[in-house]
Amino acid sequence: MSATPEVLRVALALAAAGVPVLPLRAGKVPFGNCRTCAGTPPRCGGRPNMKTPGPCRCPAPCHAWAAATTDPHVLTSPLWAPVWREAVTVAYHPGGAGLTVVDLDNAAAVAWAHESLPATRVVSTTRGEHWLYRGAMPSANAVRPGVDVKSLMQYARWLGPGTSRMTVLPAAVRALLVKEDTTPAPGEVASSLPTRTPWDRSVATGCRHTERYVRTGLERGLALVRARTESGAGSQAFGVARFLAAQHTACPGPCGLAVLGDAVVAAAVAVGVPEPYARRAVANGLEATSGRAA
Repeated sequence: MSATPEVLRVALALAAAGVPVLPLRAGKVPFGNCRTCAGTPPRCGGRPNMKTPGPCRCPAPCHAWAAATTDPHVLTSPLWAPVWREAVTVAYHPGGAGLTVVDLDNAAAVAWAHESLPATRVVSTTRGEHWLYRGAMPSANAVRPGVDVKSLMQYARWLGPGTSRMTVLPAAVRALLVKEDTTPAPGEVASSLPTRTPWDRSVATGCRHTERYVRTGLERGLALVRARTESGAGSQAFGVARFLAAQHTACPGPCGLAVLGDAVVAAAVAVGVPEPYARRAVANGLEATSGRAA
């Protein structure tokens, strides 16, 4: 390379300090997997579905946070060179650096953190703050409104070193996560939630979409939740609910989103997610898209 892109300069400085880094493209998201890793069967085992912890073994910047590295030879390798030329910013793997990031997405979440969490290093973001603690833990989205925990299996955007002294990961942050990989004992009734959604035009009189469109999107989302039988079904339920809500932002409403949400909750509970956690994750997902039709 005749000139080192600024994003690579930042990445190399972080790597030298022991922080695993990766590039982000436009939209501030990771680059996609290479053709080999995205193939069938996948080269990296469970990596494409992000179910298996540990580093990616592919020499290209694949698998999002799993590609993060501190190796300057990898970062400056020919396979990574074209990616750095397209990169718009740098991300890092908190868990790989022995850190946990509490991502506070809005002013209300920041106010909650000041009331509920020990003071630590703070990095300002576009809409809120990142609170950094020493110590790693499992990651989870939507642990409460506007709050994500990023550590072992997620990345965080590098926005600067922050201010104030970093403190040790407290029990209050660990307590935000609810264990998702427990399944009901044989014969135990997990929930009385309905197994089929009663969504129809009677609850969606202001929806602009066809019934087939809505039901197809719902069933695809439910399949994603049901596939997470090992762990992460609660986080998947949040993502599905957010996606479903986003489809109806242009509708005058009502669109019966609460009924769709009940179906997502039922699917999550069926694979072992505690019902209170499932309901909270789905409610947060439905509320994540502003201007949605209820």
